[in-house]
Amino acid sequence: MELERFITEATLEVFASMIFIDIEPGAATDESVAAFAPDITSLIGLAGGVKGILAIHCPKTVALAITSAMLGMEVTELDEDVKDALGEIANMVAGGLKVAMAGEGQTIELAIPSTIIGQSIRISGLSGATRIVVPFICPMGRFVLELRFVPA
Repeated sequence: MELERFITEATLEVFASMIFIDIEPGAATDESVAAFAPDITSLIGLAGGVKGILAIHCPKTVALAITSAMLGMEVTELDEDVKDALGEIANMVAGGLKVAMAGEGQTIELAIPSTIIGQSIRISGLSGATRIVVPFICPMGRFVLELRFVPA
C-alpha cells in the first residue's frame, strides 16, 4: 500500500479545492510531531482495513491562517471555528484516504473528528503501530499530517 502517497494526494486535494492555499509536501519523516510545535491537533479514528488515527497538527499561526482562508474571514483566536475547520480538514483527508484504500480493495470506516488545543500533546495507544508523518509547507509555516495504524 502507498499510504504516504494517499495522504499527500488527499491533503493536496483538500487544500486546492476547499482552502485555496498553496502547500508543498515534504518527504515523510521520522521527526517527532513535537518538533513542529503544534498548538492544535485534530484527529480522526480509522477502523476496518486500516485501524488507527489520522491527525493534522498545526502551530497556532498556521491554524489561524488555514481557518481564515477556509471561512473567508479573519480569525485571530484558537476558538470553535478553528477547531471545527481543523476537524473538517482531518475528516476530508481521511475521506480521501478511504476512497484511495477502496481502490486497493480495503474498506475503512471513519469516526467523528476530535480536536485538542494545547502543547506537548502525546498520542498513545496502538501498540506496535506503524507511523507515517508527512510535513507540509505553506506561506504561513509548516504543519504535519500523521497516520498511526496497524493493518487489520
